[in-house]
Amino acid sequence: MAIVVSTLFLSLDGVAEIDPEWHFPYFDEHMGAAVTEDYRDVDVLVLGRVTYDSFAGAWPDREAAGGEDATFAAQLGDVRKVVATRGGQDLGWRNAEPAPDLVAAVRVLREDPAVGKVLVAGSISVVRQLLAAGLLDELRLLVHPVAARRGERLFDEGEPFYALRLLSSEAFPTGVLRLVYAPSAAPAPAAYEDVTDRVPGADG
Repeated sequence: MAIVVSTLFLSLDGVAEIDPEWHFPYFDEHMGAAVTEDYRDVDVLVLGRVTYDSFAGAWPDREAAGGEDATFAAQLGDVRKVVATRGGQDLGWRNAEPAPDLVAAVRVLREDPAVGKVLVAGSISVVRQLLAAGLLDELRLLVHPVAARRGERLFDEGEPFYALRLLSSEAFPTGVLRLVYAPSAAPAPAAYEDVTDRVPGADG
């Protein structure tokens, strides 16, 4: 079964719609290495339509320009890309295919023995759908030490809450935290009466 991984840049107040003003000042070699790891050995890239249009509007030109980022641009061009869109038109970038029913498409990818790693890049709405459907195996967050105060947040309001298990954490010199979570079973129910022996002074 393929592993489905999400990679997102995040602010401390949960904004996942990045603003270059607070994102790029923190993009050092440590963050670059983390992103390189996230994209390593990816068989399929899953993108929401907005994120796809952003990628397709920039990376082909960067590949053609042959600059320092051309190798990564070529990697993005070469990988199979599944795009959440209802349109059946040509998406205008090689190896890109539409997925009118994204959740169903990801279910098929997970069961495909030829697919080892599926990466969801950005695409807040896609991450929400896959979390709700129980199809996301890892949530990889690069949390910037800023409160963005505006922009779309990763988690919307709804039921039930998502319980997550921390798989790894790393602090970069810039103050960015790399946090990797996996979905987990919800903890056992508890109320205040169940934790009174743990409040300050209870053991005194």
